[in-house]
Amino acid sequence: MPLAVTRTRLRFLVVIVLALFALFAGRLFQIQAVDAKAYAAMAVEAGTRKAVVPAPRGDIVDRNGEELVTSTHGLTITGDPSMAADKAPEIARILHEKLGDEIDYFDTIRKLRTPKSRFVYLAKDLPAYEARKAVQAVAEAGYTGVFTQTKSLRSYPGGSLAANVLGITEENGKGIAGLEAFYDGKLTGTDGSSTYEVSSTGQRIPMADSTVKEMTPGSDVNTTLDRDLQWYADQRLRDVVSSAGADYGLAVTMDVRTCQIVQLSQAPTYNPDTRVGVNDKTLVNRAVSNVFEPGSVMKTITMAALADQGKVTADTKIKVPSGMVIDGYPIGDYWQHGTLQLTAAGVIAKSSNLGTIVAAEQMSDSTFYSYLRKFGFGSQSGIDLPEESVGIVSPVREWTKAKKATTSFGQGVSVNAIQMVRAVGAIANGGVMCTPRVVDSLTKADGSEEKTQTGDSQRVISREAAAEVTRMMEAVTADDGTAPAAQIEGYRVAGKTGTAWRVNPNTGRYVRGQNTISFMGFAPADNPRFITYVVIDKPPANAGGGSMAGPVFKDIMSMALERFGVAPTGAKPPKIKQDW
Repeated sequence: MPLAVTRTRLRFLVVIVLALFALFAGRLFQIQAVDAKAYAAMAVEAGTRKAVVPAPRGDIVDRNGEELVTSTHGLTITGDPSMAADKAPEIARILHEKLGDEIDYFDTIRKLRTPKSRFVYLAKDLPAYEARKAVQAVAEAGYTGVFTQTKSLRSYPGGSLAANVLGITEENGKGIAGLEAFYDGKLTGTDGSSTYEVSSTGQRIPMADSTVKEMTPGSDVNTTLDRDLQWYADQRLRDVVSSAGADYGLAVTMDVRTCQIVQLSQAPTYNPDTRVGVNDKTLVNRAVSNVFEPGSVMKTITMAALADQGKVTADTKIKVPSGMVIDGYPIGDYWQHGTLQLTAAGVIAKSSNLGTIVAAEQMSDSTFYSYLRKFGFGSQSGIDLPEESVGIVSPVREWTKAKKATTSFGQGVSVNAIQMVRAVGAIANGGVMCTPRVVDSLTKADGSEEKTQTGDSQRVISREAAAEVTRMMEAVTADDGTAPAAQIEGYRVAGKTGTAWRVNPNTGRYVRGQNTISFMGFAPADNPRFITYVVIDKPPANAGGGSMAGPVFKDIMSMALERFGVAPTGAKPPKIKQDW
């Protein structure tokens, strides 16, 4: 080979080598000098991992501090596809063996092979022990890219206890019903975060630099409920609804002096812990959301309005006809009779529709309507539970003679159970009506306590009028009244039965032969402390408020009096004339 050709090749190779050195030097200069900070940040990011430090949701407790809802620690398993993609089938097999149905084998493979991703969820909300055991098995097999994150899980120790009051949360922890929804902003804390260094295999490096942003737990909600009374009422109501084959039942007990709800039960209900029974019908709190015609319990409000105007007392004589035809509609009582001579107390004790109509004729439509509004009908009660309905009270301009007549005995007007408890509770409380509450206070993360707003109290009738209506209601539980089964030994009991035609919610029309029955009562009648309302929807056709709802009232009220240490007053029930 000629010497000139060899020298040319050597020069060419030297130029190429020098060019490569220049390229490497330039790149090195760019990395170390120009983009040093950016590459350092990339290196740190590649060697660090960030994790959310979830803030536990606040507890919900009863009036004695007993847990009704609490949070427990669970773990979520996550994956890094950039580290685990090559061994996705092997990792998926191990996880499926350890977790069973909690994780899907093929879906896990797909997630671990997600392109251009460094984070995927593999299984959420697992018990901590199970999750750690599964991830440890993956690591022991020599595979990387599987991690855990701490998650706060909601736990309901009482199962279905007070479920419709407490409510439930979504998967993301947001409350969607009951107190969980109403106080969601208070129960929800502020998450923190943790950043730490990891090795090339994804393991946390002990003693390496880490930063932590502290989380703030949510506030605890201190309810007015009594856990033991609630449990007993839940069971008692469930039994009667089940045995009667009724559509649903409600039971509410309130302290008439403070308007604190100490028990609120619904049947059927659901279990928020297992999610068994959760559906559109059970999830709603019927005591605040459902409206129904109260029937004869409304007669106590009609008499209260008349007594407040000085138009009736318990002894007022009322001549009751055998029947009426108003605006072409025949109206009668639930039993056949001729002309009766009843006192106002007798009208309430015997639950006479006709006697109530005759008494109500003493006040104008506008006056009657104004009293209905004063007692809170047609507006929300203000209770701290979501989705409260307002009920239906027709404007007075739309009233006919028949409308006024039926409204006086509780047909043609719709209420929710809490509205009715609040209104009759005003009679028990000497004429003063207050706002029902199920939460007394909030306990913040720092231990400080914040009282909830109690709402306004207002006088709706005079103390004297309330006393007269109470006398009338005591006649209901007398031996010759409509609810002797509601008597409680040693206590004076004031009460009122209710039976109303049931309205088909789909058609808005009455369904003949189907009723909503109820019993409302308070005790001790001579020094009232608690009022209990029991409602049973669509029981057997022959069931009555006194015979079916009355005994449930008696049992729940008896336990309430015992639980709160309310001693009998020792006074005997008054002798109240029912006729003249």
